[in-house]
Amino acid sequence: MFNIPNIKDSFSIFYSAPYSQKYLYSCYESHGLKEAEKKSYENCYPFIYYLEHSQNYYNVAHHAPLAIKPMLLFYGMTQLLKACLLTVDFDYPHSTSVLAHGVSTRKRKKQSYDFLDDEVKIQKYGLFSHISRVMFHVEQIEGSKYSMFHLLSLIPELSSLFEECKKHHTCVQISTKKENIFQFPISILEHYHVNTERFCTYLLEKTKLPFQYKQTENKHLIFQLDERINLNYCSPLMFNFYDKEFFFPLQREKSDYFPEILSHYLLLYNLSMISRYETEWWYELLHTYSSNDFSFISKFLSVSSEKIPFLLYDFLQYKKS
Repeated sequence: MFNIPNIKDSFSIFYSAPYSQKYLYSCYESHGLKEAEKKSYENCYPFIYYLEHSQNYYNVAHHAPLAIKPMLLFYGMTQLLKACLLTVDFDYPHSTSVLAHGVSTRKRKKQSYDFLDDEVKIQKYGLFSHISRVMFHVEQIEGSKYSMFHLLSLIPELSSLFEECKKHHTCVQISTKKENIFQFPISILEHYHVNTERFCTYLLEKTKLPFQYKQTENKHLIFQLDERINLNYCSPLMFNFYDKEFFFPLQREKSDYFPEILSHYLLLYNLSMISRYETEWWYELLHTYSSNDFSFISKFLSVSSEKIPFLLYDFLQYKKS
């Protein structure tokens, strides 16, 4: 369904002030900004520098030991997000309130600490709440908490780990090799405790995508979608970066709209804090292999290092269409 480009080479098209200025002008004009030309000239170099700084972080992370990858990937991601923000927020950063991370971690217990049970708490101000609202139209509630188990379960590339290590099925494949044809296993009705008609309504409400129910065939519910999916706005659908297929959560509580970019941000933030300030636990994890934590963390970091640049490049490309 989707071709995975060479992201390193793809971003290079923006390393041209004339090109980026015209690109930003198009973004601002489409939003009806009266000062579109002025702001596009003001922002084209910050836009380029954010992209270049991000690429430097990702390049170093590619060769870095796992022990410091979380910090490099987190800051690589935040620089990319700042570039993306400039396409929708021409005054970024308009105040110091959007410069903080916008997330906090809880005090850790040294004994029997399990990463998957850990949580992060959302703060009222900061980069996380700002990108949630401005880029993804999600209003964050101050004090809301997200567990690492929940956030990791929203990343389809990790589903096999959940099945093997936790005997927990997080999602099910729904896409086929046929363009815009999606087949949900009919067993999804049992998971959601609904009939076919109610599930069709539920799917439309949750995805806000114009799915059309076609038929029930070979124990599958067949849907058609007559438009290209924007990967950054298709939640609760999940896109698997490796096999280029779409998945859907098996638990109703996981089917709320929560773009995957937000999960990566929270996970990378927490891991970067752990690697910086919980050095003893961090290195014991890396060297003793005493729990499933290492498997989930290492796999997540591997996925995030490739998928985040891909998703945010797709975000920038989608702004052109």
